[in-house]
Amino acid sequence: MAYSTIPKGSLYMNTKLYTGNGSTNAQTGVGFQPDWTWIKCRSDANSHQLFDVLRTTYALASNETSPQADRASDGFTSLDSDGFTLNGSGSGGNVNVNSRTYASWNWKAGTSFTNDASSTGIGTIDSTGSTNTTSRFSIVKWTSTGSTGTVAHNLGVTPKFIVVKRLEDSGYDWVVYHVNDTAGLYLNSTAVNNDSSAATIFDRSPTSTVFNITADGRIGGNTTGKNYIAYCFADVTGFSKMGSYTGNGNVDGPMIVTGMKPAWFMLKRTDGTNSWQIFDNKRDTGNALDNALEANDSAAEATGTDRLDFLSQGVKLRTNGAAQNASGGTYIYMAFAENPFVATSGTSAIPVTAR
Repeated sequence: MAYSTIPKGSLYMNTKLYTGNGSTNAQTGVGFQPDWTWIKCRSDANSHQLFDVLRTTYALASNETSPQADRASDGFTSLDSDGFTLNGSGSGGNVNVNSRTYASWNWKAGTSFTNDASSTGIGTIDSTGSTNTTSRFSIVKWTSTGSTGTVAHNLGVTPKFIVVKRLEDSGYDWVVYHVNDTAGLYLNSTAVNNDSSAATIFDRSPTSTVFNITADGRIGGNTTGKNYIAYCFADVTGFSKMGSYTGNGNVDGPMIVTGMKPAWFMLKRTDGTNSWQIFDNKRDTGNALDNALEANDSAAEATGTDRLDFLSQGVKLRTNGAAQNASGGTYIYMAFAENPFVATSGTSAIPVTAR
């Protein structure tokens, strides 16, 4: 049995729930400085708001094709050593409206990097970013050159999930690469994975050093001087897992073995027009998990009945709903751990239990 080098998932990824107050609102208790913070209003229909350490107060909405917007005077103040600070200026920027409830999902990167491609010989397009080679997560920013090429991701291993967004101009999708989907998906869309133009964006698999830029403006290959952001993830035993499963159409659904007790789980049906559904261990503190937020939709939190369980080694489907478990349906997922199934503590192995 493989042991994990990360004994506690919340050291690198943690969910923080809070209530808006329409004023200064410092959120602490994340456990680290979040380098990527993804916020969604639970109680009302507001767009997702995604912030990161490379763009400070600028937000992107995962459910929109719009460009980034500065929220410094409209809701978001800073990323801090143990969380983040909000403000109540303007409308609260969809992150701090008085009395509304929110979920924030936070990831730690933390080590800055700059890659001069011509000097390092890694990739062909210069990039900057923030990375964590323990949790295998990186944020990468680059400016397009008008040519196809390669960009360094700095993970040290081959990424299994990459999502890219153009920062300027309207009408540009969130383009997704997933190791188990080669046909192309968009985080902002329910579309099935048969969009050939999306597929050509990642027409070659990423390597342990770079990912590929092709001739598409959504990722930068056919335009010059535009800025792009990518969030890159790789598998880490007992902490993060990107994979796929096939539905059986039964309330006694498939068991998805991830090697961890999950804290956060996102899935997407790839052969049907269903949403990207997100579950976590803070909005549902026990099994079964019912409450879903959808990455492609501004809607308030959707409640269901016994959709899935978080168990000591993975996720058990408890529904025959089309979005999660249609008979013969194909699905991709990404998961992050509360705890690994077996962690190391000095020389001792610590197995975990289900909820």
